[in-house]
Amino acid sequence: MSTLCVPSQVPSVAEDCEQLRKAFAGWGTNEDLIISILGHRNASQRKLIRQVYAETYGEDLLKVLDKELSSNFERVVKLWTLDPAERDAFLANEATKKSTSSNQILVEIACTRSPKELLLAREAYHACFKRSLEEDVAYHTSGDFRKLLVPLVSSYRYGGNDVNLTLAKTEAKLLNTKISEKAYSCEDVIRILTTRSKAQINATLNQYKNDFGTDINKNLKTDPKDEFLTLLRATIKCLVCPEKYFAKVICLSINKLGTEEGALTRVVATRAEVDMKVIKDLYEKRNSVPLDQAIAKDTSGDYEKMLLALIGHGEA
Repeated sequence: MSTLCVPSQVPSVAEDCEQLRKAFAGWGTNEDLIISILGHRNASQRKLIRQVYAETYGEDLLKVLDKELSSNFERVVKLWTLDPAERDAFLANEATKKSTSSNQILVEIACTRSPKELLLAREAYHACFKRSLEEDVAYHTSGDFRKLLVPLVSSYRYGGNDVNLTLAKTEAKLLNTKISEKAYSCEDVIRILTTRSKAQINATLNQYKNDFGTDINKNLKTDPKDEFLTLLRATIKCLVCPEKYFAKVICLSINKLGTEEGALTRVVATRAEVDMKVIKDLYEKRNSVPLDQAIAKDTSGDYEKMLLALIGHGEA
């Protein structure tokens, strides 16, 4: 499901580092060389490149990229070069400092990662910021947002496929009751969404649809302007069908009003090694345009080249 294209014969790490050093040398930066290396190496290879580059040249590769690159191209290359757990920690930290619309990024990290990946992101957060993700989320949010987000980012769900169908039926009925009462942030709704395994939530929501004849997210659209309800729907989408969720995020980021590069960069950098192939297929099905075509139309230069490399454009 990954769209990352790693060559069958990968040069040695030392050679990659030497080529990157050459790309930064002289008056101009060789962006194409940077893309040809970093845009075609997997997470463990990129981690080794960073390590060997620091040992060989006494500089952090991320700081060099920061100095040599700019704008959206710099952002996508730096995000991509980070270890996945470090990247999640960095994105989460950014999100805690912004408006409530950035809470969506916290939901993405908490709900689309595996239990182990979320735990690693939280450990990386400790190492990078000398604080816990939970305390920063709690400090920077309030009210219903805090009630939902703190347990979401603190969660360590069961990751298996076992489900309890009796429990699914009971909790589907409970969710329907609470939603009918408009008790969207009540303890039971929060508890189910923040502690149950993804497989159990899926079973519960299928039962909800069977018993009450509608998708739960349709019943959570009573007020489209309600930011908490928007976040609750995003939570459910991320838990149940992350690929569909990310296809829509990309769709909204590439629109007639202009490109929202932040969202596009984030999704490509975080999903290229995970499920970007499925996201691409869903995007094309939804929009009748291939994703690489849409990106090529709405972006340009080295930024466009890096995005296209990560989504596997032109690769057999």
